Amino acid sequence: MATSTTAPGAHPGRRAPRAGKPVPAPARRPRRPRRSFLPYLLLVPAVVLELGIHVIPMLVGVWMSLLELTQFHIRDWSTAPFIGLDNYKATLNFHTTVGRELLHSFWITLLYTLLSVGLAWLLGIAGAVVLQRPFRGRAILRALFLTPYALPVYTAVITWSFLLQRDTGLVNHVLVDQLGLLDDKPFWLIGDNSFWSVLVVSVWRNWPFAFLCLMAGLQNVPDELYEAAAIDGAGFWRRLRSVTLPMLRPVNLVLLLVLFLWTFNDFNTPYVLFGGSAPQQADLISIHIYRSSFKTWDFGSGSAMSVALLFFLLVVSAGYLLITNRRRDHA
Repeated sequence: MATSTTAPGAHPGRRAPRAGKPVPAPARRPRRPRRSFLPYLLLVPAVVLELGIHVIPMLVGVWMSLLELTQFHIRDWSTAPFIGLDNYKATLNFHTTVGRELLHSFWITLLYTLLSVGLAWLLGIAGAVVLQRPFRGRAILRALFLTPYALPVYTAVITWSFLLQRDTGLVNHVLVDQLGLLDDKPFWLIGDNSFWSVLVVSVWRNWPFAFLCLMAGLQNVPDELYEAAAIDGAGFWRRLRSVTLPMLRPVNLVLLLVLFLWTFNDFNTPYVLFGGSAPQQADLISIHIYRSSFKTWDFGSGSAMSVALLFFLLVVSAGYLLITNRRRDHA
């Protein structure tokens, strides 16, 4: 009579495990991770500050642009009449004096921004390429190049305002008294020279930031690419055009946009340099909006100009990102 060797409780079709081998434990289903609210809790202070510093003031500015908020209603906003888009119609009507002045300020600011960003980038890429290879004294040069960016803006611009004074400034002293390059001491802070003065100060302040970003980007370029290009007979300019600039493309895409937005919105440099009343040749749009709001006490019109400027910068940023993303996808 045959006896069954199947272990009690085991499946009749399976073989019993051999003696001495451990029985594998059944696989457990992975537990779903518990949802943690700690990351959201840590974001609360940043969200509150962002709302209090940027979002809420921006919405208040949009509401102010819809009111006839002049000096007669500044004490009590509730008495300011709602006029809708009349402030926009008045400021953006280029057939009126207010509209022509705003358009003039816009073109001055656009030219100023393009020249400042272009020159700052050129100086930044030159300094980054020169300091890419190690040599004695490189650390000292890096520190000197970053000094304008490390200085407080008011300290730097006030220093420039003293340097550019006509009678007591160091610039005229060197150009006229020491070198004899000019016959008479020019005015640098009024007239046509005022535009070039604020441009020089802007480039001096912004190019160290471009230098810092481009120098960091060059650290990620493999040396093998330069060695291969040198073996192929490529000179300095050929390596710069075929290796350095293509590898810096991601850095340049962000850097140029940031510099454009910073420079176009720059208020501190012209305000400190000219004392809040810039000449017509250097009437940047930030100073123009400030003067329209706080000099004439027409906060509704000034708010409309600010909102229009915000819309322009949003359109430029969106268009720039769209074009660069399309080029990157096709590359």
